[in-house]
Amino acid sequence: MRSARWGSKVSLVIWCAVMGACGQAKPMPVTPAPAAPPPDAGMAAAQAPAVEADAGVGGDAAAQPEPQPAVETPPCPEGMVLVDTAYCPRIERTCVDKEYSPQNHITICHKFAKAQRCLVPEERRRFCIDEYEYPNRNGAHPPWMVTWYDAQATCALQQKRLCYDSEWVAACEGPDMSPFPYGLARDNKKCNIDNAWIDPNLADLYGHDAQARKRELSRLDQSVASGAIPECTSGFGVHDMTGNFDEWVTADRRHTGKYDKSEWTALKGGGWGHVRNACRPSTTSHPPDFAYYFIAFRCCKDAPGAAPFLPPKSLKAPSVDPADRAPCPTPVNPPGPSPKKVDRESPRQPAQ
Repeated sequence: MRSARWGSKVSLVIWCAVMGACGQAKPMPVTPAPAAPPPDAGMAAAQAPAVEADAGVGGDAAAQPEPQPAVETPPCPEGMVLVDTAYCPRIERTCVDKEYSPQNHITICHKFAKAQRCLVPEERRRFCIDEYEYPNRNGAHPPWMVTWYDAQATCALQQKRLCYDSEWVAACEGPDMSPFPYGLARDNKKCNIDNAWIDPNLADLYGHDAQARKRELSRLDQSVASGAIPECTSGFGVHDMTGNFDEWVTADRRHTGKYDKSEWTALKGGGWGHVRNACRPSTTSHPPDFAYYFIAFRCCKDAPGAAPFLPPKSLKAPSVDPADRAPCPTPVNPPGPSPKKVDRESPRQPAQ
């Protein structure tokens, strides 16, 4: 599908100007006239190269400051990526290899056809997004057990906010609008997905014993450090958008299905397990105050140069006071990704 593009990731160049002070020239001392040169001195002087001096007091060269380039203000803060692109609210794709997962009651698409089309007019999205999951540092461990409120408050403390669903999708799909951040086919070697299930002990996970909770969270932790898999990067240069941790976003619309409990929120990308792990799907079965061991977030921010996206007034999310409510953990002997990936739960189902 060919569509208009308003831009892609912007490289930021910072110029540093070095300013020098010019001192006042010292007066030249008065010296007696030189003695007459020997007969051949005139010829030597005529053959010597000419030296031009800048005009100045007493003939000294006055240092002239070189013109400096204008300092351009970056559109996004350090560590954030500018996304300026077309977004399709309703896209038609054909899955050519799908699997039904009875455990999660979902259909997992393993490969999409290349052809796709937008069913409605495209919309512009221009915004800044964190390059990595919070705390937005390469090699860091995202937080555990955060609610939508925790995530929004922590972003607000940095003068940011949670991403809207459509912003998250646009950053994930990249300028080519691919269904996965890395292309058309789901690949558990390119992102941290399809790890073997470990049964959680919910009593320890939600209990009041902090040490027991940390032991259980560490035992369940199959994550990798942010940026650990270079291939898990979208066309805009945003890392780890599918797999590793599920991510809170603010929804573009209210979901009203039978099992929808998310109100003004959604979860994107899927965790490290065997789920859809694509850019478009959303999990809407959990309320905003839900917390779990593989749920984290990343932040977004309005970018200058275009009107920010605003969802319908009927979906207005509550305001949350800025606060650091997402401490980053240090797991104790976590298992990490499972050596053997999960097998398909049903045979290959080609498109009809």
